[in-house]
Amino acid sequence: MIELPIIAPQEPGSQHQPHGNGSIEVCHIGKTYMTPAGPKQVLHDISFSVQPGQKVAVLGRNGAGKSTLVKIIGGVERPSQGHIRRTMSMSWPLAFSGGFEAAMTGYDNIRFIARVYNHPIRELIDKVDDFAELGSNLLQPMKHYSSGMRARLAFALTLAIDFDCYLIDEVIAVGDQRFHQKCHDMLFKERAGAAMILVSHDVGIIKDYCSSALVLKGGFGRTFNDVDLAVSIYASL
Repeated sequence: MIELPIIAPQEPGSQHQPHGNGSIEVCHIGKTYMTPAGPKQVLHDISFSVQPGQKVAVLGRNGAGKSTLVKIIGGVERPSQGHIRRTMSMSWPLAFSGGFEAAMTGYDNIRFIARVYNHPIRELIDKVDDFAELGSNLLQPMKHYSSGMRARLAFALTLAIDFDCYLIDEVIAVGDQRFHQKCHDMLFKERAGAAMILVSHDVGIIKDYCSSALVLKGGFGRTFNDVDLAVSIYASL
């Protein structure tokens, strides 16, 4: 099961308000995997921070370490070196479905998350049902879901809970064009005041919404406050 981020309980029915303080601090993160050929280090001494409302892009070619970094920040994997300091609430990686119990129905998984985050169960079910558009499939065990159905449920469930910071790993590609737009509006309009760590190959989204960017190459990273420069360097990799 996913190691769920810690969020302070809210009173039932309460509306999330940005805390106005706190941060996510990534401190000298390294990650090494053991392979048949020996240890392979995929991240080397990565450090950056995210402040309230700030949107940070993570750029890099396939294999650069982007998804591994997002999983470490979200608590899905543990780093081999360094640590993450979280003083604002943070989502699991958006559309990450590894925390679901496959033998349980979609509804039962929603109920479980509602209890973990002290969220009114009926309210959360209604929000997720409306957004994911899975209909009667929510009554089925998730082991029968396609990967797209699991991603839609995970996306809807993440966005149904108010976090200060959202982790996003190329999930706007879920579903058809209408659902893409629905996801885009929920993230960048309705959640406009939230902080985000955004892994995406969509340069347009990055330029429109991000104020800084971490560029990864071969597991090494550098942070740029000039997003246009970061995109230019990324394009040259």
